[in-house]
Amino acid sequence: MILVTNDDGIVSNGIKALIEVALKFDDVLVVAPDSPQSGQGHAITIEQPLRLRKVDIFEGVEAYECSGTPVDCVKLAKNVLRKNQPFTMCLSGINHGSNSALNIIYSGTMSAAMEASLEGINSIGFSLCNYDQDADFSASKVIIEKIIRAALENKFGDCKLLNVNIPSVPLNQIKGIKVCRQGQGQWVEEFVEAVDPRGEKYYWLTGKFTNFEDPIDESNDIHALAHNYVSIVPSHHDLTHYASIESFKYLEKI
Repeated sequence: MILVTNDDGIVSNGIKALIEVALKFDDVLVVAPDSPQSGQGHAITIEQPLRLRKVDIFEGVEAYECSGTPVDCVKLAKNVLRKNQPFTMCLSGINHGSNSALNIIYSGTMSAAMEASLEGINSIGFSLCNYDQDADFSASKVIIEKIIRAALENKFGDCKLLNVNIPSVPLNQIKGIKVCRQGQGQWVEEFVEAVDPRGEKYYWLTGKFTNFEDPIDESNDIHALAHNYVSIVPSHHDLTHYASIESFKYLEKI
């Protein structure tokens, strides 16, 4: 059984495309948010009840919409719907928009996959670098099928989580696949200030992504995507900055 989830909501075109591919490999259970949850990161719901509603959206597929976050979806799938029953794999996406570089920190798509990986489930998050809700996922489906097949035929090892980003170009323009590191870049944020009809101020987050990488450094996902390669970043949840452990040993003596 393959668990499929996302953060764009259960009716998004991206999850429909991912389900089509997943069904080529195993039975599928879908648990996804009942509304868009982009940017939720690893948020969980603890101050209000969670609701699951079975829906008949995908022919021949058991599917549920969840009132909570993407991480809630994975937790409910594992601990309620399939308690003590193993999943072959968890697939999250296909996200509408890039989750390269530091976007992984904010991504509900990748947080859902990471939650499954924390439970020991081999997990892959898929994103298409196109924010259009009517984006063409035909090339993505071909690439994703190849990646899933290879992942099932080979061991994940200690790494249980892959972050896959696909450039938004036709299939014949995709140059290949690069297994690489997470690029360094961030959103330079701005808040647009305005006034609502009641005279109250409000703020709308906006901004522009800035790449901090050397443009000739080919080792990162930003470079790969810019040159029409699919990027795959083996990822994990350990946020320890190992190189700094010794330099902070002085704190043990205060």
